[in-house]
Amino acid sequence: MRMDRVPDSPQGKRPRGEGSAPALPRAGGAGSVDPPPIPPALALGVAVLAFSWAGPLVRFTEAPALAIALWRLLFSVAFLALVVSWRREGWRPLAALSGRDWLLAGGAGVLLALHFWSWIASIEFTTVASSVILVSTQPLFVALLSALLLREHPTRGEWVGLGVAVAGAAWIGWGDLAHGRSAILGDAMALGAALLAAGYYIVGRALRRKMDLWSYVTVVYGAAALTLLLLVGGHPGVSLVRGYETTDWLVFLALAAGPMMLGHTGVNYALRYVRAYLANLATLGEPIGATLIAWLLPAIAETPDLSTLVGGGLILLGVAIALRGR
Repeated sequence: MRMDRVPDSPQGKRPRGEGSAPALPRAGGAGSVDPPPIPPALALGVAVLAFSWAGPLVRFTEAPALAIALWRLLFSVAFLALVVSWRREGWRPLAALSGRDWLLAGGAGVLLALHFWSWIASIEFTTVASSVILVSTQPLFVALLSALLLREHPTRGEWVGLGVAVAGAAWIGWGDLAHGRSAILGDAMALGAALLAAGYYIVGRALRRKMDLWSYVTVVYGAAALTLLLLVGGHPGVSLVRGYETTDWLVFLALAAGPMMLGHTGVNYALRYVRAYLANLATLGEPIGATLIAWLLPAIAETPDLSTLVGGGLILLGVAIALRGR
């Protein structure tokens, strides 16, 4: 895919991607940017470490997946609201958005909410290693959705990478058959979460060209939180605030402060200075970090089996080949 220059937003900020974002056109092109106050490599390293704790942290709470996803986003939105209010531009950039922009932002938020719900729920049925490895296939789903929806057809290298990653996912699924149908269900949820995340990034591409980073994530995270709030309200088995222990609230806060704010924001920061595919390659360290944490922490002690290691290696190799072939 050719890296086109994306026009600056009306506010003079160049929009960036989030989290373990699929490789999208690089903002900024060949134009020069101010020297980074923090080395991008350091920001990406911190982001990968933060992302790596998401899966293991979920293991420390018995709260329903809906509640975990909701409070992770609510705490993040509260922090972002303070940041936007503190900035000189304030909330003015949001007033310039059209009705279509708000609709797209709402759709992106819905996809993000369902992504978190599906991924967190997957950890209840399968291992942390299988879950985080399978959800890391989202860049490959972006390639497929781009071909179907945006007429941006994958290159030969992307198809090769897709085939290798699919083989890795199948290997993990075959190995998880030994753990029963629940493990297969968890694997399917993780793959569904990857597809939802890919849809979120596809929908949000146009918005990034118009909105600065902080306004964008505030609106989309807010829409995601509202979606989950409605789902919790319609689910009699999930409480909004009652029945949660101190440990649960600490996990909610940790997920917001670490994987969301340090992880997503760190990658967004780095994308101002490095190409998107480089940021993607860096975030491929998340499955490795999460697997090691879940293995080494005595409270979790999930030793990855051979099928997870082999399948995970194939998936990471496939994603790397696909990103390299863009």
